[in-house]
Parts: sequence; C-alpha cells; structure tokens
Amino acid sequence: MARNRNIFKIKTNHLSPRPGRLLIAEPMLGDHFFQRSVVLLVQHSGDIGSLGFILNKKTGFLLNEVIPELKELPDMDIYLGGPMAPDHLFFVHSLGDLIIPDTQPINEHLYFGGNFEALKTYILAGYDITDKVKFFMGYAGWDKHQLSREIQSNSWAVGHSDDEYVLRNHEEDAYWKSSVNKLGEGYKFWKHCPKEPFLN
Repeated sequence: MARNRNIFKIKTNHLSPRPGRLLIAEPMLGDHFFQRSVVLLVQHSGDIGSLGFILNKKTGFLLNEVIPELKELPDMDIYLGGPMAPDHLFFVHSLGDLIIPDTQPINEHLYFGGNFEALKTYILAGYDITDKVKFFMGYAGWDKHQLSREIQSNSWAVGHSDDEYVLRNHEEDAYWKSSVNKLGEGYKFWKHCPKEPFLN
C-alpha cells in the first residue's frame, strides 16, 4: 500500500514557505483536519515555528450565532482554522490597521487579528465585510523546523496566494482543486486521486 501512495508523490516545487503563501495538502494526506486542505500561512520561522489557517473547511457555525449583536445581519461563516485552540475565534482580513488597530500584517494586503471590538463596530456601522474578513475557530501550528520537514517529505506543496481570493467563501474540494491547478501541470494528476482511496 505504501508503494501505491508513492505514485501520487512528486518532488517539491522549491517554493519557500513564508507568510501569505499557501500550503496545499497532497491528496493522500489522511489527517482528519488537513485532508484536502488549503492553509494560509500567517507566521513562519524555522527557529520558532509556523502558524496558519485552513481556508476551505467550514465549521457549520455562524459568527452571528456567537456574537448576539450580529444576529440580524447577513450570515458570516466560521471556518475550521486547525486543531490548535479550537475554542478560540481568530480572523484574517484586508481592512488594514487604520480600521482594525493592533493587527499584524501578513503581507502587503492581508492582516491577522487585531482589535475585535473595532471590527464589530465596523460591521455594526453597516460596512460590508464580504470577501474582506474571514473567521476561524482554531489554528494550524507547527513547531520549529516541523513544517520544513513536512514540506521536504512532500506532504505539502507551497503555492502563491491570490490575496483577495483567499478571503472568499470556499467549498472544500473546489478550492483544493483550483489551488492544485495553480501549482502547474506537474500537479494536476493529484485531482484524480480518490478522496478515500482505501475504500475503492
């Protein structure tokens, strides 16, 4: 069975992980959280570790259910960010530090966290946050050098992100497949691997 798994392994594309880039799970990665996942890297340091959020797995919960003041507003999905701190709410956005104080830049266009009361005030003032803010329960974390080892073993392919696109409302398989497409021709056969290969 291990030999069959290897037919879906490819050599790394040598794109270095860094904040703002994507981690695309190889198709045989069977972890409950990370199967067919696309992760936005928010922090990365070989000496400290890495932090990111899974972009394409919804929890089934809405922010409107968690924050009573937002109950009457349009639905705002909460995504499963990862297995760490599953009872904590996080958010990534493109609003910048002028609107959301204390935020941390990921790259030129994306930001992580910040003053949630300021964000709530912004939403209640009637501003549309569609495709501008994405909410997560939990996060994905790696100890120092752990992510590099996983990339070297080809558990993940590193890809470029479209900064506006990552904040959109994504369905699990569709976003994984579109992210695989952007990796290039050498990866497209990944899409033909069954999601549950051992059940076939």
